[in-house]
Amino acid sequence: MELSDAITDVGGVRVGHHHRVGDGWASGTTVVLPPEGTVGGVDQRGGAPGTRETDLLEPENLVQTVDAVCLSGGSAYGLAAADGVMRWLDERHRGIPVGPHPDHVVPIVPAAVIFDLPRNAWGNRPDATFGYAACEAATTGAVEQGSVGAGAGARVGSLKGGIGTASEVVHHADGDAMVVGALAVVNAAGEAVDLVSGRPFAADHGHPAEFGVSRWPDRPGKFPTQPDSPLNTTIGVVAVDAALSKAQCRRLAVAAQDGLARAVRPAHTMFDGDTVFALATGEKQLPRIEGPVGDAGTAAALDRVCAAAARVFARAMVRGLLAATSAPGLPSYADVWPEVFDRG
Repeated sequence: MELSDAITDVGGVRVGHHHRVGDGWASGTTVVLPPEGTVGGVDQRGGAPGTRETDLLEPENLVQTVDAVCLSGGSAYGLAAADGVMRWLDERHRGIPVGPHPDHVVPIVPAAVIFDLPRNAWGNRPDATFGYAACEAATTGAVEQGSVGAGAGARVGSLKGGIGTASEVVHHADGDAMVVGALAVVNAAGEAVDLVSGRPFAADHGHPAEFGVSRWPDRPGKFPTQPDSPLNTTIGVVAVDAALSKAQCRRLAVAAQDGLARAVRPAHTMFDGDTVFALATGEKQLPRIEGPVGDAGTAAALDRVCAAAARVFARAMVRGLLAATSAPGLPSYADVWPEVFDRG
């Protein structure tokens, strides 16, 4: 199975970005559009979340499926980007039917935002036009990474943050294979790098070449003096082409948060609102395989998928870090350790 190493390797998933950078702007929106019938879940940690429509994803609540996930800059103001996503879906009659006509639908669009206001002139933040434009730009295949979309104004510790993505195939004993993919907007209060060695904390989740570098550095970084960022938040999506319940999707999102914690230190602080959405497209059934306590139904297969979710989310975070480009007063990883990108 040939993969792009992106969340779009999960069949039917599309990703679109829209952003503005320059002239007082450094913010944007990213939309993940799954196929119809996709089941959703969420796990939120940290003390400063900015979210929309997360309660409906609780397993005990009525709505089962998700039409899109909207990730945006702009702090709480940026939640308005989801209005544009809803309008785009409404024009295509995509959503929960609530009336006798095909256009009587309510699109289900959970959303989360990062705090990037200091990188913008006050009043510059994503609105509904950003969400609509991100939907228009959504495609399958390779996903642009770095300081794009919701990651345009992202920061992680002492460095510029951004968007990263990754995927993995999970092989089961019966021959079935499932694809797990993740997309992360890396904007954490904690550091993603050991600043003494220059090595990303989650570097062991892939060979250097898989991250687009020739090697990892082994020297301290030099950084300009800059004030601490008061509010942050890493947000993202993990997806799988399996049929999962809402409760199982929640477990998938919980596992992806473990990947976040591997990539950032500290994670889930009072100043982060770390939120991960999980999407299950339902293309394949989880197999029944023997687990550590005998036949526990599909639990052992779900456990393998969850383990992959942690790995791909950690890799996505490293990729978002490495692909980011600098902003005024905020260096990128490539600025501080340029030698790792030298393939000469």
